[in-house]
Amino acid sequence: MANPDYRSLATKAHDEAAATTLANVRDRCLRSEAAFLAMAHRQDAIDQTRARREAAAALHGGLHSG
Repeated sequence: MANPDYRSLATKAHDEAAATTLANVRDRCLRSEAAFLAMAHRQDAIDQTRARREAAAALHGGLHSG
């Protein structure tokens, strides 16, 4: 399953915030931007952890059965 491009979604939310004249819509868009950026950072951390785990498994000959 592919992960959403959270940074693109954050950029879109930021652009929508800049384009609106309504304060409540701008605030909602900025909250969305912050949430998408947090999700992007979290996904980066998960990807880095997975890469380290896979590298360690490859170094040690993979997973042992049994």
